[in-house]
Amino acid sequence: MLSDDVKKIFNDKFGYDSSRVFFSPGRINLIGEYTDFNGGHVFPCAISMGIYGAYGAREDKTVRVFSANVADQGVIEFSLDDLAYSKSDGWASYPKGMIAQIVEHGHQLNHGFDLAVDGNLPDAAGLSSSACIELLTAEIVNDVFGFNIDEVELVKYGQLVENSYLGLQTGIMDQFAIGMGKRNQAILLDTNTLKYDYVPVEMGDRVVVIMNTKKHRELQDSKYNERRAQCEEALKRLQTNLPIKTLGDLSESEFDENSYLINDDILIRRARHAVFENQRTLKAKDALVNNNLEEFGKLINASHISLHYDFEVTGKELDTLAETAWKQPGVVGARMTGAGFGGCAIAIVDRHQVEAFKKNVGQVYEQEIGHPAEFYIAEISDGPKEIK
Repeated sequence: MLSDDVKKIFNDKFGYDSSRVFFSPGRINLIGEYTDFNGGHVFPCAISMGIYGAYGAREDKTVRVFSANVADQGVIEFSLDDLAYSKSDGWASYPKGMIAQIVEHGHQLNHGFDLAVDGNLPDAAGLSSSACIELLTAEIVNDVFGFNIDEVELVKYGQLVENSYLGLQTGIMDQFAIGMGKRNQAILLDTNTLKYDYVPVEMGDRVVVIMNTKKHRELQDSKYNERRAQCEEALKRLQTNLPIKTLGDLSESEFDENSYLINDDILIRRARHAVFENQRTLKAKDALVNNNLEEFGKLINASHISLHYDFEVTGKELDTLAETAWKQPGVVGARMTGAGFGGCAIAIVDRHQVEAFKKNVGQVYEQEIGHPAEFYIAEISDGPKEIK
């Protein structure tokens, strides 16, 4: 078990046994991509793949962290007395940034600690390994130090780590999906108000298959911020004649009737995706509630097509996976998930067809792209917790 592995890693790196082990899940988004910073809805869930952390208390103000997933970075050390961002911290910027946010919000850690992490969540694959580390750190610090910080507040701190600490213009979906995850339930989240509903994911004989392109992407180096700026500019132009606060305020017909205000082909396509994807997400929730998986699958497919043509964030790897998946028997729907530019796609597949699905899609992908994809079955799980 990975929980045993991480305890051994802790002992090897720090020379004593850890006292507690915690787990934080990754996440997938069933539908609702690039809507979270546009005041729309998202429909994510936490998954059973994730990151384990072994913890041991220290008597001084030092924090030492080690990740087996980036072992070449070694043990990274920082002091609770200096939590300022430093590029040299590498992956440790995520736990350090979370501690900084907790401290900034009035909670003082009275001692340092050692932390070793290991997991089965592929790095930079679009399953939100960064938010996973943030919420793992939050769970540990909140529990160990008895702060009793509300989970939604910890989720907000995670977004602040990315926005204020690291300078990434990301939305709140990743942290919310992980922090608020519940077994076998997806979360319909209104990112404008943070109102949310849990929706049971009951697919009968079908399972969610994650398809990893094995093409790593770094969010800092992607066009994520550019897409956000384009949506903001489109919104500003619409607001010259419409009393709206976000693109998520618009229906499809309202957008079509007023898109002339944007007066730019690229900006129209970017905004159209945000508006229509928000409406697809609401329809997808209704389809799941009504056990209409055929309709749910059509909405998932339409989401990928919109992300390809209107938002242009898919790329050859993700398109190959999704388009090949659509042709396989037993597939309800398939789409990219996450920020795109590499990373992962998901497919809803009849469990009896999964092995043939992986073989067929894998063969086409390797032939087209030149390297193999990876496939995982995603079980929908609870949020961060201690492993007793």
